[in-house]
Amino acid sequence: MTNTISFWLGALVLGFFAYDYFVMDWFMTVYLGRKLLEFIEYLAFWR
Repeated sequence: MTNTISFWLGALVLGFFAYDYFVMDWFMTVYLGRKLLEFIEYLAFWR
């Protein structure tokens, strides 16, 4: 991964969190976190 790609990827992630904080009041982050936990539990079932 080049420095340019890593910079823009980091800016995109920070932009996502800034948008989520200022516009969505952390809704998207909480929603994605809950879905990630459900997915981890689903994967643990198949272990």
